[in-house]
Amino acid sequence: MRRKARRGLRLPGREDGYTLTEMLVVIGIIGLIAAALTPNIIGQMGRAKSKAAQLQLDTLAADVEAFSADVQRYPTKSEGLNALVQEPQGLDGWSGPYVRDLKMLNDPWGQPITYDVDTDKRTFVLTSLGADGKPGGSGVNRDLHAPTHAGAAAVATPVSGPAGTAAAQAATQTQTPPTAAQ
Repeated sequence: MRRKARRGLRLPGREDGYTLTEMLVVIGIIGLIAAALTPNIIGQMGRAKSKAAQLQLDTLAADVEAFSADVQRYPTKSEGLNALVQEPQGLDGWSGPYVRDLKMLNDPWGQPITYDVDTDKRTFVLTSLGADGKPGGSGVNRDLHAPTHAGAAAVATPVSGPAGTAAAQAATQTQTPPTAAQ
């Protein structure tokens, strides 16, 4: 008897739940919003990785400058960036490790950061090949470099502590004034 009483309280023609049409409209609206926002979000993430890569290169450049301030030279091409992590044999004055995490030697896309040194001019260049891992490119695929000119790493990106102070002093001592040709 109770069941009959409950059914009698419902309004005629009214049912619980949503119709298939209502659910499809909601799903369609969610799809349109996602389609409009996804390209912006993906583009923003790519630009953020590029900025993170440039900051990482600048930090590594400051670490190379700190190494140079301690041992009076840049790491050789054969030592590479590993000289920032492990002390090269027969080297006096090394007070590293200058890089705590080996992941710092790879860019945000997982590619190794390249190190090139010109010992005659006392300059070096760190390079990330961008998102595509190939030379050249534009946007998030463009190559990133640090320092932008000789001796700029320690001045542009100071390192805190005694190593940073020594690196900044060494960088200002080794910088040459710009010439008209530059």
